[in-house]
Amino acid sequence: MLERIKRMLIKEFIQILRDPRMKGVLVLMPIVQAMVFGYAVSTDVSNVRTALFDLDSTVESRELVARFVDSGWFRIVDRVDTDARAQDLLDRGQVRAVIRMNAGFGEAVRKGRGAQLQVLVDGTNSNTAGLVLNYAGAVTGRYNEDVVAQRLARSPGAKPVAPAVVLESRAWFNENLESRHFYVPGVIALIVLLVTLMLSSMAVVREKEIGTIEQIMVTPIRQVEFILGKTIPFALIAYLDVLLITGIAVFWFDVPIRGSLPLLFVATTLFLMSTIGIGLLISTVSRTQQQAMMSAFFFYFPAVLLSGFMFPIANMPTVVQWLTFANPLRYFLVIIRGIFLKGVGLPVLWEQMAALAVLGVAMLGLASLKFKKTLA
Repeated sequence: MLERIKRMLIKEFIQILRDPRMKGVLVLMPIVQAMVFGYAVSTDVSNVRTALFDLDSTVESRELVARFVDSGWFRIVDRVDTDARAQDLLDRGQVRAVIRMNAGFGEAVRKGRGAQLQVLVDGTNSNTAGLVLNYAGAVTGRYNEDVVAQRLARSPGAKPVAPAVVLESRAWFNENLESRHFYVPGVIALIVLLVTLMLSSMAVVREKEIGTIEQIMVTPIRQVEFILGKTIPFALIAYLDVLLITGIAVFWFDVPIRGSLPLLFVATTLFLMSTIGIGLLISTVSRTQQQAMMSAFFFYFPAVLLSGFMFPIANMPTVVQWLTFANPLRYFLVIIRGIFLKGVGLPVLWEQMAALAVLGVAMLGLASLKFKKTLA
């Protein structure tokens, strides 16, 4: 019995390792996954992209801003002078927070009247928004303690005074910072990616395994017709999934959808071009369905981790951030959350949609070329 088991083990190892590409999947996949988890998985928030709206420009206001910057939690990337500009930056996702101080801030601090400080936060990611608000409260609290200590030092024996700064914060787009409003729309992208990637990655290689690819080759069907015949069913399934999950999000979880549904389906079409193209490319280069499935999962998990679905891209190393630009899921998540939570349209989302279009055309083109070479 042991001898039979031994021979079976040898046979299975020979079967697995005889394909050089399978060796690459078995060796490279654990390495890439470990690197992605080691560098990209982080719940810390630092260097939050922040816009400054300082209508006071006094010593006191500049000192408080300096404390925000010196904390390492905030990074001033823009200075605005109108509410419209601040809202535009938040709408486009170019900043995550806006620090606003009205005229008279410095005088209120000096006289101990309680100066008003407002911090506007992009609340689409409730976890990140909550951390940003906590950081703002911590910086403001230390500033209050120092101001009170300075007053007591100048007037020994004086009664404690009111806080120098009163923080008023408000989260936009996700007012109650409910995490389901952030994650549920993102599930649409994950399901569409998983379903289309798995189905399309099996499309061509299944024909090879069961021996019907030769029969297809001798028919009058053209290459483009074959590709369309393989992709349209997957696209229809994906549209059905989008409708289903959108219904669950809106009617079951009370997630608002403030933007355009037709725009959502246009963006879904562009996203499908990329995912189905990647799946077909995997299917054309794979020799077995097992190899295709492993390759699909090899792409899927890094794509999810490097998409911003769970972990902010801004917290990743610069090299990893550059890699995310080749990830179609990154752009689709921005579009979905922009449509659901922010209610923005094409004037704001056109860059993400253009990126999806470029990636989709490139992936479908590569898959078609590789399919032609494979048949030859």
